[in-house]
Amino acid sequence: MRVAVAVLAGASALLVAGCGSQGIVLPTANGVSGTLAQPTTTPLAKGDPAAGKKLFTSEGCTGCHTYGPAGSHGTIGPDLDKLAQYAKQANQGTLPQFVAQSITTPGAYIQSGYQNVMPTTYGNLPAKQIADLVAFLTQK
Repeated sequence: MRVAVAVLAGASALLVAGCGSQGIVLPTANGVSGTLAQPTTTPLAKGDPAAGKKLFTSEGCTGCHTYGPAGSHGTIGPDLDKLAQYAKQANQGTLPQFVAQSITTPGAYIQSGYQNVMPTTYGNLPAKQIADLVAFLTQK
């Protein structure tokens, strides 16, 4: 029992001795060297709006979104007839870039009034199918 108390007292003394002996430690760097990488955007492939419309229907997008050209009236997700307005609010690139990102990474921008419930699996679609969806959703 005496040994345990002595070990505990010694450990406590070391702990207390180490605390605050170095003054205030700032978690920030004194400087930065090098250059910052510039964001790049991958150009979108040219898509086929007719193929995009078929995909929009077959993937179940009509169940959640209102979109005039698809004849859909879903209310779970944002009204896709307002995509240009949403893209402007998001300020995350051109309309096609915004739409592609919204399909592949739906949580990157959540339109006010909606929840982040869109499946992320659409990010696994082939690039051609994403381009087709973007072409369909940005036609006008």
